[in-house]
Amino acid sequence: MRGNCHITVIIPALDEERAIDGVLRGIPGWVDDIIVVDNGSTDATAEVAVAAGAHVVPEKKRGYGAACLRGIAEAREDSLLVFMDADGSDDPADMESLVEPVLRNEASLMIGSRTRGDAEAGALTPQARFGNWLACRLMRLSWGARFTDLGPFRAIHHRDLKKIGMTDEGYGWTVEMQIKALKRGLVCREVPVRYRKRIGKSKISGTVRGVIGAGTRILFLIARHSLVR
Repeated sequence: MRGNCHITVIIPALDEERAIDGVLRGIPGWVDDIIVVDNGSTDATAEVAVAAGAHVVPEKKRGYGAACLRGIAEAREDSLLVFMDADGSDDPADMESLVEPVLRNEASLMIGSRTRGDAEAGALTPQARFGNWLACRLMRLSWGARFTDLGPFRAIHHRDLKKIGMTDEGYGWTVEMQIKALKRGLVCREVPVRYRKRIGKSKISGTVRGVIGAGTRILFLIARHSLVR
């Protein structure tokens, strides 16, 4: 508990047995529930996560958004939800700076900005930096939002997430959340976070298919929501 609020961390994971133990052991003690969503791993990700004390649930349908939706379904409805990656790139020590503004009702959606924070050399690939810049620029033109990142490390209360109605099951999950929060009039803020080189290979920015798929989906969602106001 923190600020009399139940805190749940949701971590989508796919073949992250090398990183997941360190991620889980770094999560602050005031977190009440840790849900690791195993998105079809072929290694020992699930077993390592269970040994580290996480509640592991399977999601056979591949996709970052599908895994996040599965985690939300497992979480208590009175929870403040924190999303983070399983690859060791997000620093759990930054979680407090994401959670506190939501607890103080200063923001509904808090996003950890890797571009404003301390990113290790090589942690953010050139294609990721450009994609973030372009998506944020388009959101500013459409809705006046001053985002700098689509970072996965973020916090939002379960009731607000239910209100905006997330549906994307793939690469567009983070940008869909930001767009729908804006359209619902929720207060969105960013805070600088540290970003480290991930352990293992990225499923998105580490492959040509991932880069093209993520970029296409993100641009499509921005265009669709811009036209349907």
